Amino acid sequence: MITAVAAAIALAASSASGADRHSAPVPEIRRVDGSVLTPRQVDAAVRSLMQAGRVPGLGLALVREGRLAYVNAYGMANVEKNRPLAADTVMYGASLTKLAFAYMVMQLVDEGVIDLDRPIAAYLKKPLPDYPKYADLAGDSRWKALTARILLSHTSGFPNFRFLNPDEKLDFKFDPGTRYAYSGEGINLLQFVIEEGLGRDVGAEMQRRVFERFAMKRTSMTWRDDFADNVADGYGVDGKPQPHDHRSHVRAAGSMDTTIADFARFLAGLVRGDGLSPASRAEMLRPQIAIVSAHQFPTLEPAVNPHDRDVGLSSGLGSVLFRSSFGPAFYKGGHDDWTDNLAVCVAPKESCILLLSNSMRAETIYPALVESLFGKTNLPWSWEYNPASSPAPVARR
Repeated sequence: MITAVAAAIALAASSASGADRHSAPVPEIRRVDGSVLTPRQVDAAVRSLMQAGRVPGLGLALVREGRLAYVNAYGMANVEKNRPLAADTVMYGASLTKLAFAYMVMQLVDEGVIDLDRPIAAYLKKPLPDYPKYADLAGDSRWKALTARILLSHTSGFPNFRFLNPDEKLDFKFDPGTRYAYSGEGINLLQFVIEEGLGRDVGAEMQRRVFERFAMKRTSMTWRDDFADNVADGYGVDGKPQPHDHRSHVRAAGSMDTTIADFARFLAGLVRGDGLSPASRAEMLRPQIAIVSAHQFPTLEPAVNPHDRDVGLSSGLGSVLFRSSFGPAFYKGGHDDWTDNLAVCVAPKESCILLLSNSMRAETIYPALVESLFGKTNLPWSWEYNPASSPAPVARR
């Protein structure tokens, strides 16, 4: 795939040096390593890979030195209606929501509203199992060890979602804080604590602290009727369409609708450090616990091989951290059966690449796109996209 991208870039460069040689200069896009691409080369590479991977629609954004360097959208928001994808087309953010939610929580930390290491029991009016939603935990006192840090770093001990259990009940798979295992349940519990214990409306906090701060005018934690005229529908691996879900409830683990342009503005602000104290931004991107599993999914895959530690991954607060060729980096994915999103950022360079797609097929072309358009990051793709696991993204993120 990377060879295909290189060929597409070479073809675009050759064409640009011919017919366009007397045109106005084309703006340059710098990769993290300093090498240069033109928008025409980028577009040719994206379209070539989309065609090879049969990806219906894809949004691309590049952030360099804390500023939005390039945004474009390719393909279709709806193939059957011949409706093109645009930079302001509303797409499902899926678990990219978690990264934005973690950023919001760190603002609450800055203000002293919540402490990362104070047990959540201190914020609740009654024991967690006394709330109907968490009654399954009655008789297991390990809930008392849960903190905001544990929930944000995916070390809660919960499964990804309770419905994955045969009895669909919530339980602990391991002691909180002892290992990494991705859990939407943990993120949603922190939302519950903020709303029930602190009396804060998470949807309103996200709107004020994140979406309005970065002028994300077409982003929301729930469906808005004004999205209807420009929204992307999803496509399964089999190519069958799925109408965009009109989510009516705020879920910190993944209810956000956004656009490629909107979420890129958030990433640019995040790597600049806007809205957070230097200490909170550093804490958000500091390794919380080493990740020693061979793959991210299945979520509870046993950690049995000590050599898996060599992958160099750790959990941050809301993202996964790794060692890139250009310094410390972090990334966050977001998927369901009809969505595939990926954000990769190199913090010291204040640079990111953001990819949003309305098809799971996109994950097959993301490694080539990231390495060719952004830079060779050394992101462990086999850990993020485990070919041995069955495609069940709704249960994944």
